[in-house]
Amino acid sequence: MQGLGNREQGLPRVQGSGPRVQKARMMQVRTVAAMGALASVLVLAGCRQDMQDQPKFFPQRGTTFYTDGRSVRPQVENTVARSQMHEDEYFHTGLKDGKEGDGLPLQLTPSLIARGQERYNIYCTPCHSRVGNGAGMIVQRGYRPAGDFHTDRLRNAPLGHFFAVMTNGYGAMPDYASQVTPEDRWAIAAYIRALQLSQNAKSSDVASGGHVQDLHAIAHDEGMQPGFADPWVLPGTAVYGTPDNQDHGIPGQAGAQAPGAAK
Repeated sequence: MQGLGNREQGLPRVQGSGPRVQKARMMQVRTVAAMGALASVLVLAGCRQDMQDQPKFFPQRGTTFYTDGRSVRPQVENTVARSQMHEDEYFHTGLKDGKEGDGLPLQLTPSLIARGQERYNIYCTPCHSRVGNGAGMIVQRGYRPAGDFHTDRLRNAPLGHFFAVMTNGYGAMPDYASQVTPEDRWAIAAYIRALQLSQNAKSSDVASGGHVQDLHAIAHDEGMQPGFADPWVLPGTAVYGTPDNQDHGIPGQAGAQAPGAAK
């Protein structure tokens, strides 16, 4: 009987039978397997690039790669840094001389308010709710309480404050500079002012001949359920993330009820 052989691998044929022949065959199989493993290692070693050891520059260290010996390369002439061309600083930051301004750098029109409402409903309502009381759906499901626009602090905040917060973030709120354009951020800020006015309007705020109605009366006339116009209450599921679940001055809803919610 012709035994196991592999001329392609340069190994001799093993002929015959018996324990010695079987042992020789097993040794030959092991030899072939070892040679295959060794070949694989050699192939992998030949492909390895050692990227973790690749040449690189360290900040503020010298180098022999460049003739001037500096690893940090000088800036290319006539280049402009990102945001450096924002000539209208207030439009892009909401700040004047480092302080939050209170003007609207766009023309106030019904279409601007409508655009602000649309963007607000997309990006702001999950936390602040559609009426701006800070009790949005994800707050009700355990997220940190959001700012209540109907507190005295935010009613008196300059318009640039809302723009700056949307641009840079504030507390647990991330920034929305990449999602919302500067024009839309100003539109949202204008709409927030409209929300604040809707919940705290005075007779002097409406046109001549108009009048301000109490929300309780409107709810009664519209047949709403009892308690519809009652002050807002912070959802029991909302958390502050502090050891005792208290505000401790962290920007957000300072109390359980929103002042003036029934106006």
